[in-house]
Amino acid sequence: MILPSLIGLDFLPLHHAGTLLTLAIILVVGIGFGWAFKRIGLPSVTGQIVAGILLGADVLHVFEEEAIHGLAPVTDFALGLIGVAVGSHLHFKKLRNAWKRLTLLLLFEVTLVPFLVWVGVLILGGVVGEEVAGGGLWVIGPLLAACAISTAPATIVALVKETHSKGVFVKTLVAAIALNNMACIAFFELGHTIVKAQLDQGQSFTLMEGILAPIRQLGFSAILGGIAGVALIRMARNVATSDKLATYSMVAILLTVGFGKWLGISPLLACLFLGTTLANLSPDNEEIGHAVFANFEIAIYAAFFTLAGMHLDFDLVGPAILLASLVVALRAVGKYSSGWLAMKLAGATDKVRQYLGLALIPQAGVAVGLIIVILEDPLFSASESNKQIQGLFVAVGLTSVLLNEIIGPITTRFALLKSGDAGKDRARLIDFLHEENITTNLQAETKEEAIEKLVDLLIATNHLEIDRDAFLQSVLEREREFSTCLGSGLAIPHGVLEQGDRILGVMGISQEGLPFETPDGIPVHCFILLATPKSERDRHLEVLAAFARAIGRDPHVQHQLYHAKSPAHAYEILHAEEAVDFNYFLDAND
Repeated sequence: MILPSLIGLDFLPLHHAGTLLTLAIILVVGIGFGWAFKRIGLPSVTGQIVAGILLGADVLHVFEEEAIHGLAPVTDFALGLIGVAVGSHLHFKKLRNAWKRLTLLLLFEVTLVPFLVWVGVLILGGVVGEEVAGGGLWVIGPLLAACAISTAPATIVALVKETHSKGVFVKTLVAAIALNNMACIAFFELGHTIVKAQLDQGQSFTLMEGILAPIRQLGFSAILGGIAGVALIRMARNVATSDKLATYSMVAILLTVGFGKWLGISPLLACLFLGTTLANLSPDNEEIGHAVFANFEIAIYAAFFTLAGMHLDFDLVGPAILLASLVVALRAVGKYSSGWLAMKLAGATDKVRQYLGLALIPQAGVAVGLIIVILEDPLFSASESNKQIQGLFVAVGLTSVLLNEIIGPITTRFALLKSGDAGKDRARLIDFLHEENITTNLQAETKEEAIEKLVDLLIATNHLEIDRDAFLQSVLEREREFSTCLGSGLAIPHGVLEQGDRILGVMGISQEGLPFETPDGIPVHCFILLATPKSERDRHLEVLAAFARAIGRDPHVQHQLYHAKSPAHAYEILHAEEAVDFNYFLDAND
């Protein structure tokens, strides 16, 4: 490159730096650029990618290729860690009230997004020039369309942590990313099988082969991730020290990534299933999996994104910039439309509907991995025409990733801030009421029946291992001694937990109102069942006072909550900025 030669960087000792020195410099520069970009209101992820571009071979060329390739295990481990983190958000019981919007979103993402990209490439792709038009576009169209489904999990996870976001929007976003990456890999396997049949005239292609290819990829990834997850859970049961738990977690992730690469299975997909296994079989054990690396996340993400920027080859950008820009634009339209339409049909809250699509723009890890699959496929090197098609796909794919990783973090950060979830990851007084702990369709003939339904919901959504009948009877006995119907449509029955160290609760809402005996004759619209350990008695009284003050005395909150369209709406009301007067943030000591 001209710039390194002019300023003499080709002769600097850094060109011969060892792996550890290379990693140290990458961390310093990446973290520095991330901090600088954050100071000017841009995502730190974008700064780290820019830092990588500057350090890379096409600008300053600070390091030799050998030094960069020596850090491949760091990238592989980071991607595996990110996969586990994203998979941990597929907690099936916690997503109980989210499956409608997630299913609709996935349906639109696997139809509308690839359709727009594929058709756009075929119809408008000729603008890139005669030398790449025609058959080449027909071949790469399905591959680009499949890649367009994915959203960068690393970017999203990093931005969620950077903005300290928590809520229904984040819950929907991260779960959607896990699902669309699974779908992306499956559809890519199908497209890859079809493309190979087109390029290899001697190869026959059957519909069954096209169906089995993605099923095989998903199935083997699920088996590998599931085995690793179960093994990690079993080992963790016999270990009490945090250092050993962290060691076992690291070994589990490394084995999953290593075996995945060795067996030709997507390491990211296998780690997604590893995280999902941990979340569903050991939901309360946060001492294993990705959580044990919380103190090192900044360094891990900085290294990952800076290295990603260094791998981008600007020699490929020029010939593909127009087609890549077209793909990026059509994909963005598809992502935004998918988010808006799916959330509209699912009855999601306004903020989720308006901004979810913008948060789905980043594209990196999975797409880059799939591009490498094509680079390593010998069929694409079998002839000059195949090489030309391979080069076109790689050029367009990597340029699209570059553009999406510069634009995407900005749109995602904007969406997180506008959604109202930013800054909400601090503990609040009523944090025990999540979306999955709320039902907006409570129906019962008697007060006892309503309480029984809420007890079942409490046990199911909090994974309680208690005597269900004994707890129910204790709540009903308290209710017979003293009615917990406070008036104004609010009732707060409660019971005592013999074990545990935190308050649990569920909420049931009836828009019509349940005609039970109340002090003021107003039907009960909102039941809140609390389960409190003996050690949390003072906090219990604090929670009761907050609910009585907010719901029992505030007509505005009453009207909103009693007419909530869905659990997500109810959660948003309880955790909105206006709710901070009663659902206030707790001190660190609390």
